[in-house]
Amino acid sequence: MTMLRVETIEVVYKRVITAVQGVTLAVGERQIVALLGTNGAGKTTTLRAISGFLGLDDARITEGSITFNGHRLDNRPPHQIAARGLTLVPEREKVFPNLTVAENLMAPVPHGGGDQRRQAERVYHFFPRLAELRNRVGGLLSGGERQMLAIASALMCRPKVLLIDELSLGLAPIVVDDLKRRLVAIRDELGISILLVEQSAAVALEIADYAYVMENGRVVFDGDRSRLAGHKDVQEFYLGGTGSARRSYRDVKQYRRSRRWYG
Repeated sequence: MTMLRVETIEVVYKRVITAVQGVTLAVGERQIVALLGTNGAGKTTTLRAISGFLGLDDARITEGSITFNGHRLDNRPPHQIAARGLTLVPEREKVFPNLTVAENLMAPVPHGGGDQRRQAERVYHFFPRLAELRNRVGGLLSGGERQMLAIASALMCRPKVLLIDELSLGLAPIVVDDLKRRLVAIRDELGISILLVEQSAAVALEIADYAYVMENGRVVFDGDRSRLAGHKDVQEFYLGGTGSARRSYRDVKQYRRSRRWYG
């Protein structure tokens, strides 16, 4: 069953710059979906469009629609979208550096109370390292610990869909592997769907049920993990496939301009 559907959206910055054109994607129940592509492909803009944060960048959805469980969400403010069950884990500014881990967890739900404390203990189940660090301020955490805390804080909102922007950025492979396992456990135990924006296709395709590849503001290819992992061009340009010679950056740009994805 489809929970979240993005239908042919167009996003325009400052009323003149078109960043995303005709993007369509879907996220089903208990599904991990990846949105792949290089820097500037439009992945983060798409995620911000879904989560309602475009207004902070003087941008707007000018065409298309975003529907979640039958409710239109395009161009709604972030608090209304979060109230429906869509919670964003941003790429930057993930945690409050002057608050402790425990205080960070309570920040999204300021009313507190026993129910929120019980939810925090559930979150610590997925991230026991945070339980050990609950009295440490966010500014003293490592990059991996900050990413854990950002995801944990989003879980405090009891989302139905987690939107995660660049899970692996700047993190060591061993940390990324641990985070991937925890996301799968969150999906399996809590029934939460995940839309994962990720530059590393190799990382995303290890856990994603389905994936979309973006280039120049458009979705140019999609399929389940086996289809993408077995696609020659995905292997060569996103999974580090081997060949007789390494492609240069100019080769990659020419390849993109050729728009062979559309064929």
